[in-house]
Amino acid sequence: MELNRRHWMTHLAGTTALATMGLALPAQAQINSLNEAINKAGRQRMLSQRMAKAWLALGQGIEIKRAEKVLYDSMALFDRQFVELKAYAPTPEIKATYAAQEACWADYKAALVGNAPDRAAAPLLLSLDAKVLKLAHQGTVQLEQFSGKAVGKLVNVAGRQRMLSQRTAKFYLSQRWGANVPEAGKELTTARQEFKQALSTLNGAPQATSTIRDLLALAEQQWVFFENALNRLNDSAGGERRATEVFATSEHILQVMDQVTGLYAQIT
Repeated sequence: MELNRRHWMTHLAGTTALATMGLALPAQAQINSLNEAINKAGRQRMLSQRMAKAWLALGQGIEIKRAEKVLYDSMALFDRQFVELKAYAPTPEIKATYAAQEACWADYKAALVGNAPDRAAAPLLLSLDAKVLKLAHQGTVQLEQFSGKAVGKLVNVAGRQRMLSQRTAKFYLSQRWGANVPEAGKELTTARQEFKQALSTLNGAPQATSTIRDLLALAEQQWVFFENALNRLNDSAGGERRATEVFATSEHILQVMDQVTGLYAQIT
């Protein structure tokens, strides 16, 4: 795929969509509860990985229109939630986390849209997304600890599943592209293991309602399909089709786990 810099920046400036795959923005830019803050802080982790996934897909010509929308919508949502979380931060320590994230996010955003995706730039891009992810996770954990409630931990764990779905797809696409990303194979394996372990934790939680368990069962079914494609990373035949499957299925799992996280966040 060929995208020159002018085309790339024009697409970014012209995009107006602010909701993708059910991740709709609220009517007002504010956070009304601690569980909601944990949910949104956790969603920032996911968005850091989702943007990289979309960038890698664009570089390989995978699901171009959809990947563009995912990238632009994710950037807009990250910006919006960052403002909300920074304003809501209830302690000096949490405020400091989001202050530190601001510079990392600016660097990452510049790398995402400064030039069309290129394989040689992938290692730098993924190093930048790792910095944003680290601080997003730090903020989520700080908010969970400030909550001090068992349900706060469940919101965190369920929300982290969203991130793992995107992180797994990201490392799959980086390996498929032959990008020189250190530890990509190891990180892919770790993300897969952690997702399955967390599904068991969420299923076994006494706070899990029948609706939540039904959604977790759906996520597990999608994950089986996802892993079938992941396991064939090195097969030469049908590589583009499987990459498309990985991209699409990661979006489906994300949507389901976002619903689960939202349901846990509503528990008082």
